[in-house]
Amino acid sequence: MTKITAAITAVGKYIPEDVLTNEMLEKLVDTNDEWITSRTGIKERRILKGEGRGSSYMAIKAAQQLIKKKKLDPKEIDLVIVATATPDMQAASTAVYTATQIGAINAFGFDLEAACSSFLYGMSVAARYIESGKYKKVLLIGADKCSSMIDYTDRATCIIFGDGAGAVLFEPNEEGLGLQDEILRSDGAGREFLKVKTGGSMYPTTKEALDNKENFVRQDGKTVFKNAVFNMADVTVKILEKNNLTNEDVTWLAAHQANKRIIEATGKRINLDSSKVMMNIEKYGNTTSATLPLLLADYEDQLKKGDTIIFAAFGGGFTWGSIYFKWAYNS
Repeated sequence: MTKITAAITAVGKYIPEDVLTNEMLEKLVDTNDEWITSRTGIKERRILKGEGRGSSYMAIKAAQQLIKKKKLDPKEIDLVIVATATPDMQAASTAVYTATQIGAINAFGFDLEAACSSFLYGMSVAARYIESGKYKKVLLIGADKCSSMIDYTDRATCIIFGDGAGAVLFEPNEEGLGLQDEILRSDGAGREFLKVKTGGSMYPTTKEALDNKENFVRQDGKTVFKNAVFNMADVTVKILEKNNLTNEDVTWLAAHQANKRIIEATGKRINLDSSKVMMNIEKYGNTTSATLPLLLADYEDQLKKGDTIIFAAFGGGFTWGSIYFKWAYNS
């Protein structure tokens, strides 16, 4: 019996029209373009504007682009997973609403939240559903409206994050392509270093919390940076060693776009030529759950069937991991 693997067969993306450049941020906080660019690699980021527009708005747009490109009947979709750190609202699932809005009336859906590792973890979950043999089409979307949790008077965070969404379709593959292996990790001791304090069950939203701006993300930048550099690079080395791969076997490194220096450090750790390191952080900033699918969408024309892609991510919580993946089609 042929082993079923889970391959990506289509991608889609959505980025908002409104651009927030480094020069524009200079007017909001004490910073400048040179400082931001040299420390993060970011030149601009996209911001979703408009009343009542949340992460689902972008998730729907990305999914619709994928559906149109693939000429896919949404009624054939079995499952919709939305990886997000910024769901539309509490209790009501963003994925369920997204599925309904794109016409995936036969699908069930749920959200998956692991900060900036959400999409990476989602790849593992989507693959398991496909490998089970029960489901044929799983739509995984990474979408975050990071601007909804940013204090634009806090220069430590407002320069980093942007909004966006990317979608991929997982389907069964009998050629051995798709997800090959994974190493996923987490450490709850890290949650104090990157979080939005209020709005959850531990610290519900109150007037006092809002007055203290506890509804915005705060981070200990040095601690997060140090852990991200070490853990993302370390797990990337381990996934190669586990699968007897060398840097020559790797076609692409698709690393979470949090900081250019972190991405470069991960590539250097496995002695990978910079031309093989996917990078679009300068255009979008850190879009949290959307960075990995946006990389795939932006590099789709360069991807070839059989390419070896090493995915890596690190996020708040702490969460991190790496996935060894074989690309399944020529665009």
